[in-house]
This record gives sequence, structure tokens and C-alpha cells, in this order.
Amino acid sequence: MEFLNPLSLLVAAVSALIVGFVWYNPKVFGTAWMKAADMDEEKMKGVNMAKIFALALLFAIMLALALPPMVIHQMGALSLAQGDLGVLPSHEAFLNDYSDAFRTFKHGAFHGFMSGLFIALPILGTNALFERKGAKYIFINSGYWIVTLTIMGGIICAWR
Repeated sequence: MEFLNPLSLLVAAVSALIVGFVWYNPKVFGTAWMKAADMDEEKMKGVNMAKIFALALLFAIMLALALPPMVIHQMGALSLAQGDLGVLPSHEAFLNDYSDAFRTFKHGAFHGFMSGLFIALPILGTNALFERKGAKYIFINSGYWIVTLTIMGGIICAWR
């Protein structure tokens, strides 16, 4: 039983970079983020952007690999078949009956959104508090991850 398309993970990871290009564009939140992050053009000079984008893609791939159990319900059912018993006929029948249940972009986006709200926001918010960053910094960065995880979750869940 195939529940995960590996190409969906790559597309979801690339979507994180695309959302970032839009989100952190100066015409969207880029200028406000630079001010909230205490960044300026001088600090950006001499930065190896190829290295930054390569690492950002690697991190996005890692995140895409972590999302399927959160956005695809069948992953939990599939994990029950691990161990000494293997896949029992009753388990196989269950998966055959419900393999397409809740496999929509909308459903994956919901779980991606919840992941962003209840995982990314608290992590980034806690870091920002100790870094003495303001609410604008927290909401710009957390907003990016909430939107990104929403899109990534939708892609991973819907793509079979």
C-alpha cells in the first residue's frame, strides 16, 4: 500500500522557498522583517546566498520528511503493521477500505496549519523572546512558517 509519493516531499520543500521569496519580498514583509530583525543592506553584503538557499532547501526537505505522519492519517495505521506480526489480513482490509480517507489538499493544509500554529509559533516565539525581538518579528517569521506548513501539508497529503 503506497501512501507517500516521494516527489510530493520535494515539491513541498521547494514550496517553502517559493513562499519565502514572496513572504520576505520588500513589497510584502521583507522591509518590515529587516527592521524587526535588525538587518540592513550592509549586513547582507558578502553573504554566500547559494549556501544559504542550499541549506534552506535541505532544511525544508527535512521538514517535508517529518510532516507525513502529521498530515496523512494512514501513516499511523500503517505503523501498526510493524513488528513480529507483519501485515494481517484484517489490517490490509482496513487500509484498502480507508486508504483514500481524508487525502485532500484541504485536510493536509489544516494539519499543516495546526503544526505551524502549535509547533513553529511556540518555538520561534520562545527564541525571539530570549533574543529580545518584538512581536512584529515573531508574527512575521511565525506567519511565514504557518503559511508554509499549511501549503506543505496540503501538497503532501493530497499527492498520491
